[in-house]
Parts: sequence; structure tokens; C-alpha cells
Amino acid sequence: MANANESQLDFPWGETLPAPGQVMELQPGLRWLRMKLPFALDHINLWLLRDAEGWAIVDCGIANDETRANWDAIFASDALEGLPVTRVLATHFHPDHLGNAHWLCERWSVRLWISATDYNVGRMASSTTIGMGGASAATFFGRHGLLDEESQAKIRGRADYYPKMVPQVPASFARLLDGQHLRVGERDWRCRVGYGHAPEHISLSDTANRVLISGDMVLPRISTNISVIDIEPEADPLRLYLDSLDRLADLPDDTLVLPAHGRPFRGLQRRIRQLKEHHVERLAELEAALQTGPKTAAELLPVLFKRPLDLHQTTFAMGEAIAHLNYLWLQGRLRRIDDGAVWRFAEV
Repeated sequence: MANANESQLDFPWGETLPAPGQVMELQPGLRWLRMKLPFALDHINLWLLRDAEGWAIVDCGIANDETRANWDAIFASDALEGLPVTRVLATHFHPDHLGNAHWLCERWSVRLWISATDYNVGRMASSTTIGMGGASAATFFGRHGLLDEESQAKIRGRADYYPKMVPQVPASFARLLDGQHLRVGERDWRCRVGYGHAPEHISLSDTANRVLISGDMVLPRISTNISVIDIEPEADPLRLYLDSLDRLADLPDDTLVLPAHGRPFRGLQRRIRQLKEHHVERLAELEAALQTGPKTAAELLPVLFKRPLDLHQTTFAMGEAIAHLNYLWLQGRLRRIDDGAVWRFAEV
């Protein structure tokens, strides 16, 4: 059932979704497929673009047997019309987008196309841990008040969170840059950089056909996760994200948006306004909650998230809460107090 915000958007295919291992053609040379995810957010949308001599893949799914079996089913079907994969594009380094990039590139002997920042972060994360779990993440969240023994132990035990879903990244890549024009078959796609969700997220717009592959930058049902992680504790990703939404102001509202999660929709500028209003409301809620005295990010989780959270959701929620608090702090609207054990935020 659509929520209030979704009801203001137009979903051209309604509730119709591609089944696992199958594709849906949305426009000539543009096909949609979905892969399952083992989280509350239970799917990712992936895309096939008709290229000069085959098909380009946009985003890859996580590296597990089920996802690869679904890819195998697609390759064995007539979805590619007997043509090869010509290249693999990834909007950013997160595991649901980059997980199978190495497997796909090796299978088809093709290159990965991605921003340089996300390529290098992905390579580093696949062999270590980047803000997803492990001792450093546990210490960081502890500084923000998440100190209960069970949460601390579980976060420390998640050091392999990213490598399990992205066991390997291709050894070489082709770089995508903001403003770059990418010819894929008969279409011209413009690379549009976005910050805040990932280091250098690349969305793709085809202005001639009014299509935007938005990745995670604009989603129809949920708000994009904007998090601060342990390797950049004073980051201001929310400011970067809101500025990035402004970079899409030239695209018409009736652009067909192809999001990483949820259903394809029209109403881009309406959705951007909704997202901005959402964050303004969250910031106001935090400021109101701090009128009763200084609090840690962990203490403020119930202000931003009304539902029960599992560990996976808690780590994302902590990153999101810290992002909103850092935004207010770095704007001078809050103070950050360090007592040597935890950080608390307070009114100015």
C-alpha cells in the first residue's frame, strides 16, 4: 500500500514487478530486474541497457548463491537476445550494488565502470572493514552512547560484514566522472555525482528520453540513508546530500526515475521536495528533544526511529542520527560536549 508521499507520485507500471530471474522491458533497450537482499530492505533493482554490441549491466546485487543463480537464469533466457554483456556499471560501492561486479566482469571479460572514489573504497572495504562493523565501528558508536554489551559485541563481530557480500573487486576499472557523457547504444547518459550516501555516487540521466537511473540518491518510499561512520567522525554527509539533490533541479518532474529500491516512478521534483521536508522535520525533532538537556545519539534514536530496530537497522540508524546531529553542530545550532567517555549534543 502506498504511503502519503508515494500517493503523490506516478508509478507507470503500478504494482507489477519482475520476478526473480526474469526481466521487464520498460522502454526499447531498457530492462528492469530485481534481486533479493537478506535485510528489512529486501530487494535491489538492477538495469540492463542495450549497448552497441550487447548489453550493459547497471549495478550487480550482493555476492551470494541465490543472486548468482538468478543472473545465470537471466543469461540462459532470451533476456539478452543471445548477445553478450559489454560492460558493468556500478552507481557506488555499497554491497548490493558492487557485490557481483568481479564475478560478472570475469564471466564476460568486461570492464567495471565506477567512480574512482567508490572503486577504491570498495577495494579497501572488501579486504578490511569500512564503518560497517568491527572494533573501530563499535568504539565509534560507543562514543555516541551505544554502550550496552550486547550491541557492542555484535558490532565487533561484524568485521566481515562487507567482505562477505563483496568478496572481491575487479583489479581494474574505467572511471566515471561528474558531467561525463556515456554513450550506451543509442542513448547518451550523463553522469551526475551525488554525495552524502556514498563517497562519489554516480546517477545516470538520459535527458533525450527523460530517464534517470537514480541509484540510492532518490528513492520513492524510503529516505536515502545518510550516515556518519568511524573513519570520518566529523563528516557532514547530510549537507552534502541536500546539496546533491539541488544538482538534479534541471531535470523535469515527469522524468522516469529508476531507483535502486522501490518501483520506477515519475514525480522527481515532487519527491525531492518531500525528501528535503523530511530532513527539516527530523532536524526540528532533534532540536526539540534537546531542550530537556544534553543527549547522546543513542539516546536520541527513539526520536528519529519509532519502530523496533534489529542490529543491522541500529547501525544504520546510529549513523543517520549522528549525521543529523553533526549537521546541526557544524552549523552552530548545537554544541557537542565531550566528557572523555561519550559525546553529547546540547542547545547552544
